[in-house]
Amino acid sequence: MNRNNLLRKVAKESWLLLLICLMLSFFVPATCAQEQYKKLSKDAISQIVDGKHDAAIKHFEGYLSKHPRDLESMYGLAVAYTQKNNITTAMAYVDKALDEGLPFSRFLAGPRDLLKPLTDSAEFKALTQKYDTELLHGPMLGCVTDTGAKFWVRTATEVPVQILIGTSRTARSPIRSAIVKTNKEKDFTAVLTVRGLKADTRYSYKLVVDGRLQPRQWAFRSFPASGAKSQFWIGFGGGAGFTPQYERMWDTITSHNLLAFLLLGDNVYIDNPTRQAVQQYCYYRRQSRLEFRDFAASAAIFAIWDDHDFTTNDAGGGPEILKPYWKIPVWRTFVNNWVNPYYAGGENQPGCWFDFSIGDVDFFMLDSRYYRTKSRVTNPSMLGDAQKKWLFKKLKSSKATFKVLASPVPWSYGAKPGSRDPWQGYKTEREQIFSFLESNKIDGVILIAADRHRSDIWKIERPDGYPLYEFESSKLTNIHTHKVMPDSLFGYNKKCSFGRLQFDTSLPDPQVTYKIISIDNEVIYTFSLKKSQLTGKNAK
Repeated sequence: MNRNNLLRKVAKESWLLLLICLMLSFFVPATCAQEQYKKLSKDAISQIVDGKHDAAIKHFEGYLSKHPRDLESMYGLAVAYTQKNNITTAMAYVDKALDEGLPFSRFLAGPRDLLKPLTDSAEFKALTQKYDTELLHGPMLGCVTDTGAKFWVRTATEVPVQILIGTSRTARSPIRSAIVKTNKEKDFTAVLTVRGLKADTRYSYKLVVDGRLQPRQWAFRSFPASGAKSQFWIGFGGGAGFTPQYERMWDTITSHNLLAFLLLGDNVYIDNPTRQAVQQYCYYRRQSRLEFRDFAASAAIFAIWDDHDFTTNDAGGGPEILKPYWKIPVWRTFVNNWVNPYYAGGENQPGCWFDFSIGDVDFFMLDSRYYRTKSRVTNPSMLGDAQKKWLFKKLKSSKATFKVLASPVPWSYGAKPGSRDPWQGYKTEREQIFSFLESNKIDGVILIAADRHRSDIWKIERPDGYPLYEFESSKLTNIHTHKVMPDSLFGYNKKCSFGRLQFDTSLPDPQVTYKIISIDNEVIYTFSLKKSQLTGKNAK
C-alpha cells in the first residue's frame, strides 16, 4: 500500500473511531471516576462490609494519591484499617481527616459496627474527650403546620433532648417540647414535637442535649393558617448524589428562606438494599455536612425515595409487603433518617407516601418503588392498590385551591424516551389517575417530578380535561447530566439547579410560579400558571 493510500485509510478509520465515540457518548451515561464520585467511596465501603478490606484500601489509597485532601478516602481508610485491627494506622487517618476538616461526628456516627474496634480503643476515647461531641446530626425541621412542628436529631449515645422555641432571640418564656430520649433501636435518633405555635410566624429555636443548651440557634416560619388564602414559596428537587464541590447547593437553597423543601428521590444514592451499613454510610456523610444541616434546620423537609435510595437502578420492590426480605429493613432505615408526617400505613402497610398542606394548597407525595411491579407484567402497577386507594380518597376530599402531585419519576412520556421506568411504562395506571381527576371534576392539579438530571417544564394535553403541567427538577448536586428533551416547554441542564414554587392564592385568579434556580443563585427561567388554566372549562 503506497503512502497516500495509507494516509487515506488512517484518516478514514480515525473518522470512524470518532463517530463511534460520539455515538457512545450520546447513548451511554458517563461513568468516569470524576462523574461518579458519589459511587466511589460507597462502593469501597461495600467492599469492607463484604470483608474485602485490601481491595478497599487499594481504592482509597489510589484515589488519595491523586487527590491528597479527599476526606472520604481518609475516612474510608480509617474504617478499613479498623476492620483489619490495625488501630494505629486507623487513628493516623482519623487524625489526618480531622486536620483536613472532616467533622468528628463522622467517626461517632459510624456505621458503628464497622468502627467499634476503633471507637472502643483508648486512643480514640481520649480524642472523644477532646472533642466532647454528643449531637451528631440535625436538627432537621419537618411536619410544620400552622400550629406546630417536629424536629429530628441524632446523638452519640442515648441521651435526653429538648427543643426551646421563641419569637425572638431574647424570648424569656420559650415554648418547650417534651423531653425525649434518643433511641438506640432507632439509630440513636429522636423526634421532638412542639405545639401551640401561631400561624405564619417566624420563630427561632435552640436545642438542649443531655441537659446542655447547644450554642447554635436556628429559625423557621410556621405555615399559613390551614385552608386560608396565602402567599408562600417552597423548593423541590432530586438527584442529590454526594459531590463535595456541589454541596454548596444547600447554602444556595437556604438563602431563599423557603417554608419547605420537597426531596423527591435519589436523595443520597445508595443502590445497596441488602447492606444496612452502606445505607447508613450514605446518609451519615450527607447529614454531617454543615451546609446540609443548616438547610435542613431552616426549611421543613418532606422526603420520598426513588430507585437509588430504595433498591437499585430502575428496580422496584414488588407487590408483597415482606418480599424481598430486604424491603422492611430499608424502609426502617429511611424512617430513621427523615421526619415526615407519616410513612404510608406504618408497620402494617409500609411505604413512604404521605400528604400535607400549606394554607390552601395540598401536597400528595407518592412512593413509586415499594410496591412497583415489572412494567411488562399483566396490569403493571407503580403505586400498588393500597396507595392508589389512598390517593383517590385524598384527592376526592381535597378542597384546596391547588393540588400538587409529587412523583419521583416523570409523568411526561417525552422525558425519558424508550424507558419503561417512568410513567410511560405504566400508561394504564397513569390514565386511571388522570381520568379520576376528570371524572371527579378535580381542578387545580399541578404535577412535579424528579429523576432526570436537569430542570424541565412539560405540558400534557388531555382530550377530556384541562392540560396538566409538569415541573421537573433533579440535578441538585449531581455531576452527571441528562440532555434537554425537544418536546419540553423548557429545559435546563448546564449547572446544578433546583425548582422553586411560589403560590399566591390571595389573587382573584390564584397563581403558581415555577422558577428554575442554579447553584449560583441565577434565576434561569420563570413560568406562571393561573388557576383558571387548570379547570374543567379548559377541557378540549
